[in-house]
Amino acid sequence: MTYRIAILGASGYTGAELVRLIATHPEMRIVALSADRKAGMAMAEVFPFLRHLDLPKLVKIEEIDFSNVDLCFCALPHATTQAVIAGLPRDLKIVDLSADFRLRDPAEYQKWYGQPHAAVELQKEAVYGLTEFYRDEIRKARLIAGTGCNAATGQYALRPLISAGVIDLDDIVIDLKAGVSGAGRSLKENLLHAELSGGTHSYSAGGKHRHLGEFDQEFSKLAGRPVLVQFTPHLLPMNRGILATVYVKGDPQVVHATLAAAYAQEPFLQVLPFGALPSTRDIAGSNFCHLGVTGDRIPGRAIVVAVLDNLTKGSSGQAIQNANLALGIDETTGLMLAPVFP
Repeated sequence: MTYRIAILGASGYTGAELVRLIATHPEMRIVALSADRKAGMAMAEVFPFLRHLDLPKLVKIEEIDFSNVDLCFCALPHATTQAVIAGLPRDLKIVDLSADFRLRDPAEYQKWYGQPHAAVELQKEAVYGLTEFYRDEIRKARLIAGTGCNAATGQYALRPLISAGVIDLDDIVIDLKAGVSGAGRSLKENLLHAELSGGTHSYSAGGKHRHLGEFDQEFSKLAGRPVLVQFTPHLLPMNRGILATVYVKGDPQVVHATLAAAYAQEPFLQVLPFGALPSTRDIAGSNFCHLGVTGDRIPGRAIVVAVLDNLTKGSSGQAIQNANLALGIDETTGLMLAPVFP
């Protein structure tokens, strides 16, 4: 069976990444693509690298016939998706890539995003889309909320360690570096080439980054008590990729063994031999996440490094992985692409 797919917000980076991946998916066919300012244009005009594909033209959302759609990906800007999804058919399966349904508590959403949640009833049915940890819920879900790319990277490094109780929950530091595509495609002065290239900088330091809401929610749920991590992201002058260096208090060999055992059967999560550390260049353009563990010179401390592609495993690839589950397709279908190298 071939499932009919709509992508809302197809003119952004995550929308284009969805198109790139679905183009070779044997059980999905794109029947509708939406954009706002670029409605009426062909995808080849917006993204020349997709010129070889036979794709529908970009249209306004209200022009789409959703009776002809089996599953809809929403790759719209944060704070816009709530109203859009509220207006979609109630029997339509939806995978949302925005932040609008990630936080279960509406008060937490308002705290981190600065405005009340506009679709609280929908929020109640949303399933958090970190695939490897919510598979059963995702298979039965109608609305799946994709994670933040930074949040996914940190969680892959830490969730098994928190669950197994092998680290000090009050001493966790996440130092994260991210590529510029994670900031989206809209024009911003600080993302101009002359402003960004040749240097790097931290941002949203001191507990201000919105993905902390996801860390608080998920780590505290796992531990059964509040868990607050230190988290500082940095913007690097590279297009794709996230590298998180996570500092924890715990036995390094035990930390490594715990991660290796937890991910032994996971097709996309690969733990390197002890002492080997991963690089963003080895996962670019793929749905893989590589993890490495080494010891620190301070006894009883471990360093965990996790890397993934923010546009693929951190967003669009994860979204397709979740859609596969929701549609009853093998989870890895269309996603076993080798990374691009060099």
